[in-house]
Amino acid sequence: MFKNHPKGLIPAALSNMGERFGYYIMNAVLVLFLCSKFGLSEESSTLIYSFFYAGIYVLSLVGGLIADKLRNYKGTITSGLIVMAVGYVMLSIPILSTSETIGWLLPLTCVALFFIAFGNGLFKGNLQAIVGQMYDDPKYEKYRDSGFQIFYVFINIGGLIAPFVAPLLRSWWLNSNGLTYDASLPALCHQYINDGANMAAAQLTNLNELMTKVGGNISDLSASCSQYLEVFNTGVHYSFIASVAAMAISLTIFLATKKILPNPVKKSAEIVNYTAEEKAQMAKEIKQRIYALFAVLGIAVMFWWSFHQNGTSLSLFARDFVVTKSIAPEIWQAVNPFFVIALTPIIMWFFGALGKRGKQISTPRKIAIGMGIAGIAYLFLMIVSSMNGFPSATEFRGMDAMTSEGLKLGPWVLIVMYFFMTVAELFISPLGLSFVSKVAPKHLQGLCQGLWLAATALGNLLLWIGPLMYNKWAIWECWLVFAIVCVISMGVMLAMVKWLERVTGDKKPAEITE
Repeated sequence: MFKNHPKGLIPAALSNMGERFGYYIMNAVLVLFLCSKFGLSEESSTLIYSFFYAGIYVLSLVGGLIADKLRNYKGTITSGLIVMAVGYVMLSIPILSTSETIGWLLPLTCVALFFIAFGNGLFKGNLQAIVGQMYDDPKYEKYRDSGFQIFYVFINIGGLIAPFVAPLLRSWWLNSNGLTYDASLPALCHQYINDGANMAAAQLTNLNELMTKVGGNISDLSASCSQYLEVFNTGVHYSFIASVAAMAISLTIFLATKKILPNPVKKSAEIVNYTAEEKAQMAKEIKQRIYALFAVLGIAVMFWWSFHQNGTSLSLFARDFVVTKSIAPEIWQAVNPFFVIALTPIIMWFFGALGKRGKQISTPRKIAIGMGIAGIAYLFLMIVSSMNGFPSATEFRGMDAMTSEGLKLGPWVLIVMYFFMTVAELFISPLGLSFVSKVAPKHLQGLCQGLWLAATALGNLLLWIGPLMYNKWAIWECWLVFAIVCVISMGVMLAMVKWLERVTGDKKPAEITE
């Protein structure tokens, strides 16, 4: 699988593992942490989540501009790792949120999120641009798609480990304080502290039963709720310390191996005189490439809006509608990177086998197929939710505990859903990076990789819509919207395939994937 690939590929991927570790920690815990830490509504928490994840990607455009301007990709990448680490250090400090402290503690948390997003912007797109530069060498060009797939599978190792860390540290800290974990208890604790006198009798009964089950003292329910929230959230804070360690490991790997990574293409000192016709032809080619780039970016916006529901509405779905007594909701975030690692070699083999038979699939067509597979994932979830007659999440949480527990789905539903979504991701994300590196003018590699990430940012800005539908509509209607968006995007992409193939020169002999 690694044969004939540039020697800098694996060091670059290993350098990216720390960033992926932190990313998946945040993906797993951020919405649930904001709800449990500050007592925010799901809509407010997912709005912060949306802006944070949009910031990660839109600031990659800024990071690309900085690196292209300074011609110092490696220095920009190093700075990004350090800035991210500072943000995680700020988040790792356990301070109890109360009515007196929330006024400055929540803004401070948002500042820490900005540091992480800005550091990611300096780091992410520029490292991907360096990987693209490795394949600008003609002897590696035909391995570009498979190279990005290898890069993608390695960086997801960090993502596979991360979702287990937060629940383990949180449970360890709860157990150290004589308590146990329950996903639904923080919301009830906040409700009791803020408005206990007006709690419905059924909710108060649930709170007493849950507090007894986890080891709390129901004789002083207010103090017990405050204690549980403090211990619960302190355990989550410790997971951010693990992210700091991951940043340090990535920085060490990058500094130790950066000499073998390529530098940006230098401007040639040689003066070349072009005719007016040659200049016009070059300008036309660059314009076509930019048009092609923006066409694919539009599809990417819709995909990432659908895919990154894994940290918002899908994470809430795992908490509310799936039996997760023995598995914390955050751990389901590990299913996606697991499938990335397990399925990438199979998909690479499949593409390679088609190529050897002269039936290779172009990169634009792979992206279109990926959108269709994402549509299948949401169609599956829609059918399951409809067959079970699920109402909106708000109505479901208002049911008594015995009734709602009897309606919950088995974990297999999430496994099937993430299987399809991961296959879709593998058809779109690494191949989208490859597509960008193909069409980007060589002096704008960092900027164009930043544009790909900016498209992801636009998708992330829409993430709050998912939880809004999730809480207001019957669940199957929420999933239907995403299925329709994915299918329409597939149709648009297929309509553009022949044009995109001409622009990228994708209709050529089979790509070798060894």
